Amino acid sequence: MIARLAHVRTWIFDLDNTLYPASANLFARIDARMTTFIAELLDVDAVEAHRVQKAYFMGHGTTLAGLMAEHEVDPHRFLDYVHDIEMDVLEQDAPLAAALARLPGRKLVFTNGDRPYALKVLDRLGLGGSFEAVHDIHAMDLVPKPHPAAYAGLCQAFAIDPATALFVEDMARNLQPAKAIGMTTVWVDNGSEQAPDTARDYVDFHVHALVPWLESILETS
Repeated sequence: MIARLAHVRTWIFDLDNTLYPASANLFARIDARMTTFIAELLDVDAVEAHRVQKAYFMGHGTTLAGLMAEHEVDPHRFLDYVHDIEMDVLEQDAPLAAALARLPGRKLVFTNGDRPYALKVLDRLGLGGSFEAVHDIHAMDLVPKPHPAAYAGLCQAFAIDPATALFVEDMARNLQPAKAIGMTTVWVDNGSEQAPDTARDYVDFHVHALVPWLESILETS
């Protein structure tokens, strides 16, 4: 392990577009289901539904959070609907599994999705045994990243000292609260970030693909 990361005892990973390439376009299927859900809920066309969806995402952290706040949507109903997708675009990732196995310390998944969906994705990727646990939106009491409470709850649930933790995300904005409490941050810049460009001085490592970066930190003596 490179000296700069010798302090890391807990490795925390986002799920979607982080543990698999954004180019797989799996989330596009979820995105389309969200649009359909909103169109039916509000009785609007797809264009307006998509506008509402993105406005809620930017304003509330997730589309679900916006729907709950503005329309009292049942989160279980929403999550079951949007996650009812085929995962045939995902393939087993043996190099990632091998790299994760070599990381010293605990490994966790921290996702705004729910646990059943996360477990299906991990199994599809061949990562079912790579992580100690999945901390999902229900474990966050439905308060998603990037709200600070989500990170505090994660640390409390697993007795994590943020100063010895590293968080990997494809959404740069979700790294800012992690950095604020002392975590080392890794941004997987693969085109999935939707927030406006900023200085992003809260990013410690700016990478474009996860596996090459993990292999590089592990191979350095």
